[in-house]
Amino acid sequence: MKHFNKIFSLTVLVLALIISGLPLNNVKAESVLKDLIIYQNAPQVEAEAGEEIGMKALNIYNDGHFTLVSEGLNWSSSNKTVASVDEDGKVTLTGKNGKTFIKVSNGTYSDRIAVHVKPVDNKGEKGKPASEAKIIKQKGERYNLVDEAIENMTIEEKIGQMLMPDFRNWDGENVTEMLPEIEQLVKDYHLGGVILFRENVVTTEQTTKLVADYQDASEKYGLLMTIDQEGGIVTRLQSGTDFPGNMALGATRSPEIARNVGKAIGEELHSLGINVNFAPVMDVNINPDNPVIGVRSFGGDPELVAEMGVAYTEGLQSAGVAATAKHFPGHGDTAVDSHLGLPEVPHDKERLKEVELYPFQKAMDAGIDAIMTAHVTFPKIDDSKAISKKTGEEIAVPATLSHKVLTELMREEMGYEGIITTDAMNMKAIADHFGSVDAAVRAVKAGTDIVLMPVGLSEVRQGLLDAVDSGELTVDRIEASVERILTLKIKRGVIKEETPLPLEEKIAEANVIVGSEEHKQVEKEAAERSITLVKNEQALPLNTTEDEKVVVIGNTFIEDLGEAVQEQHENTTVIKVSSNYQLTEEQKAEIRGASAVIAGTYTYNVSGRSPESAQMQMVKALQDETDAPVITVGIRNPYDIMAYNEEVDAYLAQYGFRTASFKASAATIFGANAPGGKLPVSIPGVDEGTLYEFGHGLTY
Repeated sequence: MKHFNKIFSLTVLVLALIISGLPLNNVKAESVLKDLIIYQNAPQVEAEAGEEIGMKALNIYNDGHFTLVSEGLNWSSSNKTVASVDEDGKVTLTGKNGKTFIKVSNGTYSDRIAVHVKPVDNKGEKGKPASEAKIIKQKGERYNLVDEAIENMTIEEKIGQMLMPDFRNWDGENVTEMLPEIEQLVKDYHLGGVILFRENVVTTEQTTKLVADYQDASEKYGLLMTIDQEGGIVTRLQSGTDFPGNMALGATRSPEIARNVGKAIGEELHSLGINVNFAPVMDVNINPDNPVIGVRSFGGDPELVAEMGVAYTEGLQSAGVAATAKHFPGHGDTAVDSHLGLPEVPHDKERLKEVELYPFQKAMDAGIDAIMTAHVTFPKIDDSKAISKKTGEEIAVPATLSHKVLTELMREEMGYEGIITTDAMNMKAIADHFGSVDAAVRAVKAGTDIVLMPVGLSEVRQGLLDAVDSGELTVDRIEASVERILTLKIKRGVIKEETPLPLEEKIAEANVIVGSEEHKQVEKEAAERSITLVKNEQALPLNTTEDEKVVVIGNTFIEDLGEAVQEQHENTTVIKVSSNYQLTEEQKAEIRGASAVIAGTYTYNVSGRSPESAQMQMVKALQDETDAPVITVGIRNPYDIMAYNEEVDAYLAQYGFRTASFKASAATIFGANAPGGKLPVSIPGVDEGTLYEFGHGLTY
């Protein structure tokens, strides 16, 4: 009868609106509170018990949506001997064994959850056994939040959850504050998430406000606020801690350091309101010529990449931020940048399982929240073809658009149940060959849950709706993705708040965490432990007197290296050579008067590190100008030494251009930091063979 009355009332409302002339798409069913549950009772939440447990409550509405509620609640404990609970839902254990029910009520609806504290089996050891607390969830249909939400969502709302655009710029200006036009788009398209870029995140205060405004713009379900904060060369936050990147972490050989870096990055993002990090890169950098991965990888060994990547993931997710392994099934053995073209990995499945897929499988087994696909073709897995919209030629279908890769391999064979997101759909590997709408439909058919950075938001949304109308995409396929997205949102607490924390308090909290001294120490340790002494012909550590001059020479980032060296040795001259790397007579005279010459080289592609390149020719010419030791620092790529191995006395690899890495290199040069890094990749000879093996590293 209740069901009939509800239908009758809505029918009368719709008829009245038709008579009044209002468009039906403006009709919204009134949202009525129907239940109150404890957040930790939701099956998607990993409820963990400690000495203190922060219980939360959710208001459940008849239209399927749910919100975090903090006011007008009464919390109580049935057994205060075991635990007490305050008015904000914070449960404090007394240390006594036993069981208690924590109850919450708003006067109309109530819920409870059990906390059980019991002795741990000490396996025959003497002494009083320790105790552990467990949270025991209640069960029932009232906790099926995701199913009920999906049942009540329109198809437009469901597809909106799967769209994640960027608003990097608007009318030619960087978007650093919420604009009315963007706010309307979030609402009109029922967006599930937004990705932020360096242009959007300038200061801690500004970023906190922008993210909060995005969440305010979301109507029912919180937004996945995402970013590529990998560390190293891919660092988006302009405030905060500039951690060394993955290859530097790989050089430390310390999962603990990787975990600490992941946790610190997670804490900074979480304090800003950013809840998903598109990191870590879990590509195995097999190919030294790789133009897009390189130092973004932990290294060239699948076991090292897996161990460090899982540790980083554990740190990141322990801070409440979802981690994303990328770029599946592996972008490490490519020589084409997928931002510019369509790369291919030619290996068969057995080889892929041993190398490329191995870290991803370990990440899946460790419970990573999301995986990003690669715009790379894998013809031995999927040999299907498509006609390029750019050339009209037959081309291979990349992993992002491949049902065999995303569904058959990742879902069915590897057993992954979390979120799949595409890489940016505006990259030329996709946009040029497939077109934005066709690519989005193909990606969803293949098994992706999130279409990242669609080209033409309106067109792509309509294209997906048309594909559902035509039967090319089924509603079940859409709902499977929405289920995974909402599951992640509940798991990570990405839920609209009825009474959000005041912005001033959010900013104050973020200012304490972002760039904190504790995080700076993590950054310093990671940088110092990563520095790899690859070659040393008794040149290091330098032991120069105050009156002996040191020359630092190079072009890109040379001021940063010079400043770090000057902190160690005041009598240092920095020479920034021109972009043609030709030394002037004046510069040659400076070099001849030096007690040591430190050259910084910076490369990011094959031609740059060629022995014939102007930069490398300059480095090799230094030995003709001085009898003093020539020390080189590979600022970014460890492969730089391939070009000048015979002509230098010492070589350090630092794997990135962040301040902490320059300071660590300078400290190592002067003996203030004992080098402990091990090469995370093999360095090949210019023509053939191996110059320095994986794992090589000298110390003092």
